[in-house]
Amino acid sequence: MVHPFLSLVGAGPGDPELITLKAINTIRLADVILHDALANESLLAYAAPTAKIQFVGKRKGEHSMTQEEINQLIVQYALEFGHVVRLKGGDPFVFGRATEEIEAAKKAGIPFVVIPGITSAIAVPAAELIPVTSRGIAESFWVITGTNQAGELSADLQLAVQSNATIVLLMAVGKLAEIVQLYLQHHKSNTPIAIIQDGTKQHKKKVVGTISNILDLAEAASIAHPAVIVIGQVVALNLDVSIDLITDIPSTKA
Repeated sequence: MVHPFLSLVGAGPGDPELITLKAINTIRLADVILHDALANESLLAYAAPTAKIQFVGKRKGEHSMTQEEINQLIVQYALEFGHVVRLKGGDPFVFGRATEEIEAAKKAGIPFVVIPGITSAIAVPAAELIPVTSRGIAESFWVITGTNQAGELSADLQLAVQSNATIVLLMAVGKLAEIVQLYLQHHKSNTPIAIIQDGTKQHKKKVVGTISNILDLAEAASIAHPAVIVIGQVVALNLDVSIDLITDIPSTKA
């Protein structure tokens, strides 16, 4: 007897250890796993040997499936096999298009659940010792997509640039020149900015500078997708760190 069910699971920011226990347990129960490009493939090791695993990732200029095709696949596999886990990088509700997949499941009468994930918008800066808020420096933060549905720079950035808040931009590397130009128009050339590519992974890249020089720094470092852009005075706190970041927690056991 097949029992159709959909779990939208957040895979975290990239480091396979930055995933919740509930997410791991849900992966173990899956009959089918449909995973994104940003979900670390090592997480698939938690799947049952009998689970059907399929890549449905989407990246700029490299779409393997349209969103509509993914929606149809979710419904098809749930009705055919049972429990479908939609494994998404970061958190399903942070630019993950989870609402569209939920709507497809609802129309087909398929019950669903959302397992929140650690979003790269906060975790990637944190892993580089960049807080999104800090007392006396930044009282709030904006998380903005770099490209809206029309393929243009989000209009929300027009408002955000006028505030003192920390700005975190996802999927925005291709819009970096436009972002810089917007800040220059508001006479904010000295605003600190960091770009972290493949954050929380071993092969990460990072450049830190100001609006005035970030284009040259990013080009010199060959920064590309996927990356998180952080803009604001909190980025300057990172410059005060003169020691290498510790990535492995030392063991106290004999």
